[in-house]
Amino acid sequence: MKKKLIVLFLASASLGAFAQTAKPYVSQVWNPDNGNGTYTNPVINADYSDPDVVAVGDDYYLTASSFNCIPGLPILHSKDLVNWELIGHAVTKLQPESEFDKPSHGNGVWAPCISYHNGEFYIYWGDPDYGVFMVKTKNPAGKWDDPVCVIPGKGMIDTSPLWDEDGRVYLVNGWANSRNRFASVITVRELNAEGTKAISDPVIVFDGNGTENRTCEGPKFYKRNGWYWVMFPAGGVPTGHQIAMRSKSPFGPYEAKKVLAQGKSKINGPHQGGWVHTKYGEDWFLHFQDKEAYGRVVHLQPVTWKDNWPVMGKVPAKGYCGEPYETYKMPKAAVHVNVNPVESDEFNETKLGLQWQWHANYQQWYGMPTSMGVMRIYTDKNDGTIWHTPNLLLQKTPADNFTVTTKLQLTAKDQNQMGGIIMMGLDYTALVVKRVGAEFQLQQITCKSADKGKPETVKVLDTLKPSLVDKIDYQPAIHEQAYMRMVVRQGKMQFYFSQNGKSYKKVGDEFTMREGKWIGAKVGLLAKEPEGKTNRGWIDVDWFRITK
Repeated sequence: MKKKLIVLFLASASLGAFAQTAKPYVSQVWNPDNGNGTYTNPVINADYSDPDVVAVGDDYYLTASSFNCIPGLPILHSKDLVNWELIGHAVTKLQPESEFDKPSHGNGVWAPCISYHNGEFYIYWGDPDYGVFMVKTKNPAGKWDDPVCVIPGKGMIDTSPLWDEDGRVYLVNGWANSRNRFASVITVRELNAEGTKAISDPVIVFDGNGTENRTCEGPKFYKRNGWYWVMFPAGGVPTGHQIAMRSKSPFGPYEAKKVLAQGKSKINGPHQGGWVHTKYGEDWFLHFQDKEAYGRVVHLQPVTWKDNWPVMGKVPAKGYCGEPYETYKMPKAAVHVNVNPVESDEFNETKLGLQWQWHANYQQWYGMPTSMGVMRIYTDKNDGTIWHTPNLLLQKTPADNFTVTTKLQLTAKDQNQMGGIIMMGLDYTALVVKRVGAEFQLQQITCKSADKGKPETVKVLDTLKPSLVDKIDYQPAIHEQAYMRMVVRQGKMQFYFSQNGKSYKKVGDEFTMREGKWIGAKVGLLAKEPEGKTNRGWIDVDWFRITK
């Protein structure tokens, strides 16, 4: 059996300690644990796309695609596959720096696979432009080794290793049509015993071209009772289905069956994820659902073996294709602790919260945590649009309906320095305070089809007097304290503004959210100014709260 599915009893207690926190965070806006022995999908209502999971004793670890966002490769921990906590990231910088020191939308880390082998955790992923990469560690909540390029080249994506019992190692992957001008095939090759380089050429083991299984990609490699299994999505991201195929040889030939599809359910495109066998003898499948602007959220389905085929979700009377459950009984577990990924941040720590990601490789001048109870973000000097701004500090949307409220202060050393909050995607809108002369303007900056180079539109909403003016400073600045709010309801967003934090007024135009490049829309903070030799301004963010 594949090592990622083996139950390692001795490792369970020590690995579980990696994810312990003093007080579990429970979200106000989405909590899948119903508290009565059942859960409601999605188990993570946020854009953890292309999820993969590994079981080690009583502990489960999940990772997901992160593309150009840094830190990348999020690591989540759970005791029951329903309650998840974000405990770290496996990548802190992407190479080459010439590519990823600026926003490289949609590039970088695609569809990873997490596995456990000989006491170490491994994550493999394909960068469609630079090759197959791997990182490993003994502590998934700690530091991971620097990435190793296993196979250089273009177009190899969605990579998954299989550590076989005889010491041989195999790798399955899909292919990106955008890089190679071919796709919809699944290939297998052999790696060396260390899993650090290929020692054979790829072999096509499945071809979905010209069939309902077109766009087959995202394969995961397993072994069960002497059978080699490759499980993968096909048929397209929003509307596709899940395929399982089996063989007595890693190189096939394979026979394949459809094992999960939307059917009559409300859950579209239920596919691409990870199968996990638990210590308690249960089988589960974590997969994503494409929710457009909200990204690809994570669902959990039971797996029932029927005639040695893994039927996912509701078992049909005939055949092997299941339908997804919206609500189901909790997995068996030693303990159920209600915990969700953290969203709100009081910025009282001297380390950036794990929920935050920059839009490019981190540089110190982007900003820093402070010991004064605020997060400081310096203005990026950039004559382009916000689309080209690397120091956007963003996090995933946590639910269909939520409210963001933040308190911040802009310190402006010169003209046109601005700061505020943003809903970021291919279309985006921001509410900013911008210095104009000796005053500030409250502006809404909006861009439609930013990825196509379309210009921003600016709507001036109000003129504000500075809340503070430096009297003694070698380089005087003016300051504006602001309370900003965005209310999100079913894909629509509205800004609100206050100068005292008590009474908020609706400002600006309602905005229709849109996904980013291969990611969901993200919410967060920005600080920006035009290119020039003046000293940077900054925003000090006191807190950022997500509520109902």
